[in-house]
Amino acid sequence: MQPQQSTQPESVEAALYEVRRKIYPRAVSGLFARWRVWTVLLTQLLFYGLPWMSWNGRQAVLFDLAGRKFHIFGLVMWPQDIIFLTVLLVISALSLFLFTALAGRLFCGYACPQTVYTEIFMWIERKIEGDRFARIRLDSDPWSLRKLRLKTAKHLAWGAIALWTGFTFVGYFTPIRELGQAVATFSLGPWETFWLLFYSVATWGNAGFLREQVCKYMCPYARFQSVMVDHDTLVVTYDPVRGDPRGKRSKREDHRAAGLGDCVDCRICVQVCPTGIDIRDGLQYECIGCGACIDACDQVMDKMMYPRGLIRYTSERAIEERLTPAEARRHIKRPRILIYSVLWIVLVGAFFTALAMRSPLKVDVIRDRGALAREVEGGMIENVYRLQLINTTESPMPLRITAEGLPALQVRGLPTETEGVVVVAAASNLLVPVRLRLPMDAAEPGTHAIRFRIASLQPDGGAEINEASSFIVPR
Repeated sequence: MQPQQSTQPESVEAALYEVRRKIYPRAVSGLFARWRVWTVLLTQLLFYGLPWMSWNGRQAVLFDLAGRKFHIFGLVMWPQDIIFLTVLLVISALSLFLFTALAGRLFCGYACPQTVYTEIFMWIERKIEGDRFARIRLDSDPWSLRKLRLKTAKHLAWGAIALWTGFTFVGYFTPIRELGQAVATFSLGPWETFWLLFYSVATWGNAGFLREQVCKYMCPYARFQSVMVDHDTLVVTYDPVRGDPRGKRSKREDHRAAGLGDCVDCRICVQVCPTGIDIRDGLQYECIGCGACIDACDQVMDKMMYPRGLIRYTSERAIEERLTPAEARRHIKRPRILIYSVLWIVLVGAFFTALAMRSPLKVDVIRDRGALAREVEGGMIENVYRLQLINTTESPMPLRITAEGLPALQVRGLPTETEGVVVVAAASNLLVPVRLRLPMDAAEPGTHAIRFRIASLQPDGGAEINEASSFIVPR
């Protein structure tokens, strides 16, 4: 008797997660490689150099969380300036949208810290272990004294860069010269120690091991970039009309007569890709737009004496409609780009205008809730306030404090009551208790609107602020 055959469809097992295959990017030279070198040098010069710059006897860029103020060259930003940080974040987001709509993932390919430090770590790796095939052979060889020496040297170099990066990062929040002395004398505080080691380990792990995994699985930007890219966005693109059918051939062979396209199927574009993708399969979310495949393909085209640009920065529309580079660029001026550009210009202009017009004096008036109003000697009614005075300039600021709104209103409690003057030190704040007194019969019972007038006495005129408050006369 023949066994019955099952009519159920065969089940197919599919892995939910692909085990990572280590990527060994090949070194490449060319226009885009030079751009990456210059952006790495520029970003790291800024990152490592800014904390060591001085400005008016202090660190030029210091985010003093304990003192609740940020020093950025001549600017001193306080918590009350949070609106500037908000606008700056909006400008940064809009810049990301604009540049992505224009030319894809420019930030990812050239300025993202993950890309920058991965480039640095891969450069060290190539210098110590060799280029792609040398590294593949080294990893496949059994452990030996040579392999141990090379791996140790690489990780020591990586560790030095990572520790210096962590030290510099903490140096933006703790004065870096004091931080250096604390490290040298082993007197580093617990929080500085934690963040120095945490940032160092994160740099070493992300740039040395995770690399493309951060871009593929951890970075959210790769996931939502598709909503910012359209048919006219310039992205790294393979030209299938010109390149296919692919195939190997002799340099002297007429490949067109043989029915072949310009792509020689050398796979060098895959070998140089830091995320290990094949750009010939079309635009993929793993592509960070670094242009390494363009440089590699152009070198192959030069050797084959074919025109460059088989892989190039162009738009999907240009490929489909066979547009020239000039025609593709004309499509850049489209409504989305114009709207982004206008909004960006308006926000940047408003940001710098508001920054230039920012008052050097900030005042907060806080009523003493423990004693809203009380009778004192001499038949007077007294209300108590606390004035928080913030001087955002780099020099001491003398201030005269007066109160207006009720007749015969007197200011008491200042260090020099006859003058009504206090001095706020440079780039600091001062909490001043102020008592306002009023004759008992000078106003009706109830709440009366008043205002504090705080005027700078600096020779150049300084600033003046009127802050509203209230004076309570008890029944």
